[in-house]
Amino acid sequence: MFDNFIYKTIDSEITDALLKIKGSKFYGLIFNVNNEQEVKNYIKLSVTLYPNATHYCYAFRIGISGELYRVNDDGEPSGTAGLPIYNQLLSSGLTNVLLIVVRYFGGTKLGVGGLIKAYKESAQYTIESAKIITKELSEKYELVFDYTYQSSIMTLLKKLTIEILSSLFSDKCNLTIELPMKKKDLFFEKFNSYFAQNFVTIKKI
Repeated sequence: MFDNFIYKTIDSEITDALLKIKGSKFYGLIFNVNNEQEVKNYIKLSVTLYPNATHYCYAFRIGISGELYRVNDDGEPSGTAGLPIYNQLLSSGLTNVLLIVVRYFGGTKLGVGGLIKAYKESAQYTIESAKIITKELSEKYELVFDYTYQSSIMTLLKKLTIEILSSLFSDKCNLTIELPMKKKDLFFEKFNSYFAQNFVTIKKI
């Protein structure tokens, strides 16, 4: 289930979720991804981790509601690998995730139904092996201001429980903050009403 600002994903990657089915070995790998380039990089990594495998099948979902997605059967009969993997991502509600199932053929053909079941179970086992977390959409901003405004800005950030990621104090104060999307409108409403733009600069990074 999704709302406008919160989504489910994994806490950290899994690269060795192994299932053995009728002689074939199915290795499940799951990664956090934010774009298609990261997907390509992790697919290359799966080949490095498991060289000379028979198939590298995968599915991914990216976006708050999984609006960007792909499935790939990598030579297995159409619809028997990538789609069952994708359906497990859907049923678990995960997004910003790539799930790869690497197969080493063991000599026994599984048939269409057997393949669908095997890839589904491998994907399910991989997801169950991962730690599922809830994350909140946010953006990072840099604030630069005179020391005159330091107390007021710190008070505003504390009041809205906005995290300060880093700070640098030299001739001016420089803060990097993580602004939750659900607080963005309120923050800028308060910010614009409290501070003169020519004395406090803010930019997205």
